[in-house]
Amino acid sequence: MVRDSKIYIAGHKGMVGSAIYRQLVTQGYSNLIGISSKDLDLRDRHSVDDFFENEKPEYVFLAAAKVGGIQANNLYRAEFIHDNLAIQMNVIDAAYRNGVAKLLFLGSSCIYPKMAPQPLKEDYLLSGELEPTNEPYAIAKIAGIKMCESYRDQYGCNFISAMPTNLYGQNDNYDLKNSHVLPALIRKCHEAKENGLNTVEIWGTGTPRREFLHVDDMAKACVFLMQNYNDKQFVNVGVGEDISISDLASTIAKIVGFKGVFVFDRTKPDGTPRKLMDVSKINSLGWKAEISLEKGISQVYDSFKASTVKA
Repeated sequence: MVRDSKIYIAGHKGMVGSAIYRQLVTQGYSNLIGISSKDLDLRDRHSVDDFFENEKPEYVFLAAAKVGGIQANNLYRAEFIHDNLAIQMNVIDAAYRNGVAKLLFLGSSCIYPKMAPQPLKEDYLLSGELEPTNEPYAIAKIAGIKMCESYRDQYGCNFISAMPTNLYGQNDNYDLKNSHVLPALIRKCHEAKENGLNTVEIWGTGTPRREFLHVDDMAKACVFLMQNYNDKQFVNVGVGEDISISDLASTIAKIVGFKGVFVFDRTKPDGTPRKLMDVSKINSLGWKAEISLEKGISQVYDSFKASTVKA
């Protein structure tokens, strides 16, 4: 990519897409395309075809997806597999047919088997059964990886894939029914503190371990890969360190100022016991995460408080 390359960021209003958009602007890229889901439904093949034929982007960041936490994944299983498959199929195929020079597809660490060895190496894909609660979403993302690989094999497309670990940051979703664990805990702790409550409920046992990457670091990784990586195999993107849900809750409580206790609802699912990414591949290419978890959570909480005051 050069500074005036025509670049389409699919999902530029979402957490990841907006971070990629900001990072591209920061690095001096000026010919950026972003169109909201209200104006372009990526699930509609004809609309996507018309968009690509009219705009002719040279580079595509495919960050658009239907996403959510463990509850949303389990409740909206049909929507998660249908919508994500439709988005991926339409955008990747249109990119091929309209001569896109390079496309980066973004997946998720949930593509790995539930009981895969830790840390998760790229080679572990399809080596075991998936976590049941997010299987539809995981299958859709695996299909996206394989679609990029297949278009590369058959048509010679320079389509690459990156698999981020759990992300958090600006423009995250704080809806308690559909959000991921980190933003949900921030909101729960904040509201408990504001309302003088002494307890906060957490799903599961608190023992599962998760890795968290700030979305600004993820955006830098995406631009880095678009500039420097051209191989078939997808690349893990993470920090290479994890934390238990109970310790994450304690860290958030300290930052938020919640001084109560956590109650673990053991009737609710834990999900995968551990999801730690092996990031040796992307580190060896020259990229490494920079934002520490405590610093990142502090930044996110400041933004959350500011948005709460405005609301």
